[in-house]
Amino acid sequence: MKLNPRFLTHETKGEHYMISTGDATFKGIVKNNETAAFIVECLKSDTTESTIVDRLLAEYEGADRATVSRDVADIIGKLRSIGALEE
Repeated sequence: MKLNPRFLTHETKGEHYMISTGDATFKGIVKNNETAAFIVECLKSDTTESTIVDRLLAEYEGADRATVSRDVADIIGKLRSIGALEE
C-alpha cells in the first residue's frame, strides 16, 4: 500500500498537513500529529503495515508492539476511509 498521489503533504512550523487535490473523493486538509506524519511519510513508498510498525518501534524506544500496532492500524483505517491509500 502507499499514499494516493492525489494527496500532498506539507510541513510548516512543525505542523504536518495532508491536502487532497484534483479529483480526490475527500476534499479538504488533514492535520497530522507527529506519529501520523511519520506513518504518512512511510506510505510515500510502497510498504506494509508491519514494516511501518517496525520502523516506529525503531524510532521510538520503549514503545510496545501491541500499542504501536493498534495505533498504526487506526491511522491506516482513517487514511483508507478518506481514500488516501492505494492498495
